[in-house]
Amino acid sequence: MNINIALTLVGVVAILLGVSLGYLLRWLISLSNRESIEIETKQVLLSAKEEAQKIIQEADSKAKLREEELREEEKERGIQFKKTEERLIKKEELLDNRQLDNDKEVERIKDKIAEINELGEKTLREKELAFRELERISRLSEREAKEELLKSTEKRYEEDLLSRIKKLEKDGEERLTSLAQGILATSIQRLATSTAPEMMSTAVSIPSDEIKGKIIGKEGRNIRAFERAAGVEVIVDDTPGSILISSFDPIRRQVAKVALEALIADGRIQPAKIEGMVEKAQEEVGKIIKEAGEQAAYECGVFNLDPRIMSILGRLHFRTSYGQNVLQHSIEMAHISGILAEELGGNVAVAKAGALLHDIGKAVDHEVQGTHVEIGRRILQKFGADPLVIQAMQSHHEEYPYETLESIIVQTADAISGGRPGARRDSVERYIKRLEDLEAIAKAFPGVEKTYAIQAGRELRVFVKPEEMTDISAKNLAHEIAVRIEQELKYPGEIKVAVIRESRAIEYAR
Repeated sequence: MNINIALTLVGVVAILLGVSLGYLLRWLISLSNRESIEIETKQVLLSAKEEAQKIIQEADSKAKLREEELREEEKERGIQFKKTEERLIKKEELLDNRQLDNDKEVERIKDKIAEINELGEKTLREKELAFRELERISRLSEREAKEELLKSTEKRYEEDLLSRIKKLEKDGEERLTSLAQGILATSIQRLATSTAPEMMSTAVSIPSDEIKGKIIGKEGRNIRAFERAAGVEVIVDDTPGSILISSFDPIRRQVAKVALEALIADGRIQPAKIEGMVEKAQEEVGKIIKEAGEQAAYECGVFNLDPRIMSILGRLHFRTSYGQNVLQHSIEMAHISGILAEELGGNVAVAKAGALLHDIGKAVDHEVQGTHVEIGRRILQKFGADPLVIQAMQSHHEEYPYETLESIIVQTADAISGGRPGARRDSVERYIKRLEDLEAIAKAFPGVEKTYAIQAGRELRVFVKPEEMTDISAKNLAHEIAVRIEQELKYPGEIKVAVIRESRAIEYAR
């Protein structure tokens, strides 16, 4: 045990000695390192001071240079500011001077305006006095003087105005030609029996009876060539101023009429020329037929028809029945059928189409055997018309039973259109009364000497007193009469108003 204690004590003493020796060695080492660190630190401080001194010196030099630059810039800015200030002062002075000038100008303008207003009022007073003086001297009011001046101007430039009017009329003639072709010619029938020869013959007016010899030609060569090419019979008799064209086919009669009128206008009547004119007339009439059919369908609102049906429909433009144009009769029936169908709750489209096409068989009834109703049914069936339309049109002469409401409506519309007053005949009393009313309107105007209603009331000729009316006044009178007729009378188609001013110098030798 003592040994253990002794060993322990020896160990503790050894540890204490080791620690003491280690601490001593560490102190010695740190002491030597401290001296070297202090030396390095002093060297770093010295180099840092030297570097800082250099930086300070460089900064001082740069600061001095920058200071000098800023002083120069400040000096230049000061100079610029001074110049700007001087310039602004000058501008302000200039604006002040201009303002003073403007104020003076405004005052001067105000004075001028007041002076002008005063002069204007004075001028108006003097003008009024001058007008009054002129009225007193001339014994004419302002309105009367204006009318007198207009009359004098019209008289002075009457020739120029008339030539200008004629030029405008000539320019508008071509433009109105196509419109005039769309107007259906209407005829007033005096007697029902007079319609029979008109259905088979057409009269062509000729300028002189000498033309008849040219139409006949040497040994009748021209007239035979014309009849062969047109398929009609030409009647040249002793009737003055006209030639008759006879044929059961209204289309052929129209083609022959157009071709004959063209030959007469051309003056060269020979077989070769006749054939060319007939072909040209056929094309022209074919175009009229097509346009008439399309126009009728469009006017009635009947669409989706086969073009071939419309072409056949257009042929009715040249067909009459008891003096009534068949195509116009069909159009009228279509409108009546539409109104009846609307009121009765029927099919408006079917009723209109059935009414428009009810007489389509009459276009070819002289070429095809059968009644016009049966012919019309076959035409519509061939070109694919609606079966309801065929049922509606086939019963208008009671040849077929009434299968639909529309068939009854079409038959009723046919009776209304054909039996209404004025549709197919007119009484002599009403005809004369209409002509008298037409002439009375023109006679009511001052300066009118005589009036004549001719061509069944389609033309009104007015003869005026030449000493009371100039050519310009006559032109104005025609327009005023036309306007009055439009306002007061009801008539189909159009009425031509022709004012005639004629000057005559008459002396007697005794």
